[in-house]
Amino acid sequence: MLKFFSEILNVIYWILQISFTFAVLKKKMYAIVDIAGKQFKVENDQKLYVHRLAADEGKSVNFDNVMLVDDAGKVKVGAPSIKGASVKAKVLQHLKGDKVIVFKKKRRKGYKVRNGHRQYLTQIQIESIKG
Repeated sequence: MLKFFSEILNVIYWILQISFTFAVLKKKMYAIVDIAGKQFKVENDQKLYVHRLAADEGKSVNFDNVMLVDDAGKVKVGAPSIKGASVKAKVLQHLKGDKVIVFKKKRRKGYKVRNGHRQYLTQIQIESIKG
């Protein structure tokens, strides 16, 4: 019975070793890039929403202000940005975000103000990371 359990533990150990090896091998390339004044961590084929960009829908945009690139464990850090590194993205659509309500009140004064706004956004898809 003890031999049976030790064999099971041995099999579980090898399964964990193999899964850990595949997890290390499947590391994706990512970059930290400044887009419209904010920093984003991006990977290939990732879709994200950023503040409104001036580019038309369907056009490609290059972002040259890349601060960090990690290519399967090889990390390059810029001071403040990496020379020659760029991120290419495609503009998918321009849209407006959800409505944000701003409500102000001062108690016992009869003061109530309700404002709101919708942020202008652009959806982009990362095509390539060059670093």
